[in-house]
Amino acid sequence: MQSIIAVNPAIRSGKLIIHGWRYTVYDILSYLAAGMSVAEILADFPDLTVEDIQACLAFAADRERIVTVIPA
Repeated sequence: MQSIIAVNPAIRSGKLIIHGWRYTVYDILSYLAAGMSVAEILADFPDLTVEDIQACLAFAADRERIVTVIPA
């Protein structure tokens, strides 16, 4: 995941991006959340790979894991 997801202040205002491209992790996750399949995303953005999309999902899962839970 670390070799795929990058931050570059000069690209997309420093948002997390797919390394080497201007696609943000947020964009990819949003497409998936909207119901696009991996195949549809790859068809629309042929620069991406399955591994890129998996890295976005892994990042989201890891981020969720580290979110602090405040007891009620």
